[in-house]
Amino acid sequence: MSWAEEELGSADLGDARMSRRLVRLAEDLSANPTASIPQACQGWAETKAAYRFFSREELDWRDILQPHWERTEGRMRACPRVLCPQDSAELDFTTQPGIERLGRLSYESQHGMFIHPTLAITPEGVMLGTLDAWMWKREPKGEALFKESIRWVEGYERVAEIAAEMPATRLVYMADREGDIRALMERAAELGHPADWLIRCLHNRTLADGGKLWAELEQAPVLGQVQFTLPRDGARKARTVVQTVRMARFELPPRGGKPLQVTAILAREEQPPEGEQPVEWRLLTNEVLASLEQCCERIDWYRRRWLAEIFFRILKSGCRVEALQLGTRERLERALALYLIVAWRILALVTLGRECPELSCEVVFAPEEWQAAWIVARRERPPTTPPTLGEMTRIVAGFGGFLGRKGDGHPGPKALWAGMQKLMDYVDSIHSLREAFDLDLTYG
Repeated sequence: MSWAEEELGSADLGDARMSRRLVRLAEDLSANPTASIPQACQGWAETKAAYRFFSREELDWRDILQPHWERTEGRMRACPRVLCPQDSAELDFTTQPGIERLGRLSYESQHGMFIHPTLAITPEGVMLGTLDAWMWKREPKGEALFKESIRWVEGYERVAEIAAEMPATRLVYMADREGDIRALMERAAELGHPADWLIRCLHNRTLADGGKLWAELEQAPVLGQVQFTLPRDGARKARTVVQTVRMARFELPPRGGKPLQVTAILAREEQPPEGEQPVEWRLLTNEVLASLEQCCERIDWYRRRWLAEIFFRILKSGCRVEALQLGTRERLERALALYLIVAWRILALVTLGRECPELSCEVVFAPEEWQAAWIVARRERPPTTPPTLGEMTRIVAGFGGFLGRKGDGHPGPKALWAGMQKLMDYVDSIHSLREAFDLDLTYG
C-alpha cells in the first residue's frame, strides 16, 4: 500500500472514483512536488482528470483534508503531549491576474489569498500532520466581512475540541506574537483550558495592580540559563545561544469577566556575539510553572514553532503553490488542501529521520521506493531487512544533492524534496525494467 493510500484511502468524497483520484493525485504531486500539474501528472488524460477534480464545485477543500486530519489525530494519540503551532502565510498570485475572486495582500498592488494551518508536532520535533486550516481572501479596505484575528480564537477552539477526544494526550496551542490576543486567553479560560497555550508576547499589558508586564517581569529573579543551537537560516550561520531565564505569575485585570492568571517567561541572550542581534523572547502561558526546568521545557517547545516556517517554505518553494494556474480561488483552495498534505509528508521525512533514525524506513517509504533507492545508490540488490529511516533519508537526500560530509548535519527539506522527485523516476524506471524483461530486482 502506498503512503497516499494509507493516508487518504478512507476519503469519502461522494464518489468512489473521486476518492481514488485523490489518492492518485497525492502520489503524483508528491513524486514531483516542484513540477506543474501537467508535468506531475505525466499525460494529457491524467492532467485533464486532475483539472476536473479541482473544478468540482460540490467538493469542499476540507473534505480533501479530512482523512489526513483523522490520521494525524491517530498519530497524536500515541503521544503524551503534542504541540499545536499555528501561523499564517500570504500566497501571492499577482503575476496571474486571471485568477478570479482573490483579494489584496500586504500592498494594494498585490493580489492573492491567505492560509492559516494548525500543525501537530511532538515536543521532540517530529511532524505528525495538520489538524485544521483557514483559507481566506482579504477584502478591499473598509469592506472587511470579518475580523481576521478571529482565526486565532477559532484555532484554539479546534485544538480544544480535539483535546476533549484524547484525554491521555495533553495539547499545547502555540502562536507567535500575532496570536497575543486577550480574547483567545479569555476563551480558553471559559472552556476550562482543555488545551494549554503558549504564546510569544506582543503587548506590554497593564497588570491588575497597575504595573506593566514587561517592567515587572524584568524584576523577577534569574532562575538560571538555557543553552541551545540557533540553526542556520539563509546567510545567518548556526551559533550557540545562552539565555538567562526569568519567570513570574501575574494577574491581568478583568475585562467584562474574571481576572486572567498568566505565567510570563523572559528568556534573554545577555552577551550575543559581536554584530549579532540578541535572541530575546517573552512567552505567556496559562500553566503554573515552578522551576527552571519547566521554563526551559517551554522555551524548547516554543523553538519548535520554527517548523511552521519550514512548512511554509516547503509549501512555497518546494511545492511552488504560488505558480498554480487555476482559474478561481475555490480551485486553488482544493489544490492547496492537497499540497498541505504533500508538504507534511516532506517535513515528516525530515523530522522523523532526524529524531527517530533507528526506525524501519517502511514507516515512511513503500517497499518499491526504498528498494529502488537502494539499487540506484548501492548498485546491488536490496537487503531482505529494510534499512533504517536515518539511512534511507540520507540516501534519498543524496539524490537531491546532499553530500553527507561529517559537518553537514541532517538532510534538510530542500535536498529531500529534490531527492524524492528523482526517487520516483527511479521507481518508474525499475518498474518498467521488471515488466519488460521479467527481472527480479527485489531482495538479495
